[in-house]
Amino acid sequence: MGHEQHDNNSNEHNDDNSARVPSGRFARLSRLSGLATRVAGGMLAEGARKLARGERPKLSDMLLTPANARRVAQQLSQMRGAAMKVGQLLSMDAGDLLPPELAEILARLRSDAKSMPRKQLLEVLESQWGRDWKKHFDYFNETPIAAASIGQVHMAHTRDGRKLAIKIQYPGIRESIDSDVDNVAGLFRMSGLMPKSLDIEPLLADCKKQLHEEADYLREADCLERYAACLGGHPDYLIPLPDRLLTTPQILAMTFVEGEPVESMTQGSQSDRDRVGSLLFQLLFKEIFEFRFIQTDPNFANYRYNSDTGQLVLLDFGAARSYPDELIDKYRHMLRHAMREDVAGIDAQARSIGYYDDTTKARHVNLITDIVLAACEPARSENTYAFGSTDMAVNIRDMGFDLGRERDFWHIPPVDAIFLHRKLAGLYLLCARLKSNVDIRSLAVKATSAANA
Repeated sequence: MGHEQHDNNSNEHNDDNSARVPSGRFARLSRLSGLATRVAGGMLAEGARKLARGERPKLSDMLLTPANARRVAQQLSQMRGAAMKVGQLLSMDAGDLLPPELAEILARLRSDAKSMPRKQLLEVLESQWGRDWKKHFDYFNETPIAAASIGQVHMAHTRDGRKLAIKIQYPGIRESIDSDVDNVAGLFRMSGLMPKSLDIEPLLADCKKQLHEEADYLREADCLERYAACLGGHPDYLIPLPDRLLTTPQILAMTFVEGEPVESMTQGSQSDRDRVGSLLFQLLFKEIFEFRFIQTDPNFANYRYNSDTGQLVLLDFGAARSYPDELIDKYRHMLRHAMREDVAGIDAQARSIGYYDDTTKARHVNLITDIVLAACEPARSENTYAFGSTDMAVNIRDMGFDLGRERDFWHIPPVDAIFLHRKLAGLYLLCARLKSNVDIRSLAVKATSAANA
């Protein structure tokens, strides 16, 4: 791969999968205002169609159309940044409470993003590295190899022969975080695409905090180094390391690590799929009970597999967060109680963590306890747990939906707990996709015993 490919890629960058990121606050607000107008127009059109069929349209039916949901998802994917991230968070954390049409389409935002056009890309590179930025490289691929909500990733070869992955932040993302989060939440409420009774203010506040952290690539470089130190050179895992010379607040340069998308392993051997599932949960228990430092983004794209070395490749540490010892200890006790099906013990820890309090009705307490027991089902299995032949995730979803319909109960647990839920749910979904068989019980017993040593 040389300069000839570089030149060709430059021409390919203005394809249908690129779209200029609106960087000014007014431009971003205008996008959302225009979207609200189109949603309202879609609502009126749907109402007219129902009237023409002799039906009496309901407001909720007119708002919650697949077309309106598509309009929202498409606009958020073009805005990227906080706007797209709110959609991602809601699709993960409140999906059971949102209309199925919106939840399904928002879920696509976790893997669907457009890249910057070449001109905008070069503007960012020059602002961060100077006009002579090419002096650092023998080769820089201007076509991104990945695009997400905060930035896009390019491959480059340095003058001294190193292969790097360069994550470049979309312009204006950091400055627009707070207003984007507020505007998108307001849009969802105004359009009827989110129940007005759903109190997500604590989640939105932490969403802003996490987004500011994710948009600080110097912080992510610190997280990469800290996580690598926690792994201590573990032979089963591979993690990129930052290049401090080329890393700036808006560009994260790191070693390029080889690996295939972990989802592609659905066609692999059962033993390989079981191994990946075991590595995922072994790592999760290390993160919780040993590192107390957790990469909380469960996006499948953050995991790859190097079939040559048998290593699980770990990517994207912008969402890594420390967990207080006290909270981790409570989860350790709750997991042990759940493994013994000790309902009283689960109740004590759930209250202590903050899932509910003494004013919570008994039926809600019982429902939350049932959800905890269901989520810990793999840790009670005496044999390897077959993720590909279980309806556990569906059962948990249905129980969550039942709880969400109880409008006299709505209590958001601590944000640390929410992000831990996302991580666990993401691993369950990934192992179900891979149809992995994992001895969760042995891993859980080992992890909780070591944590108590």
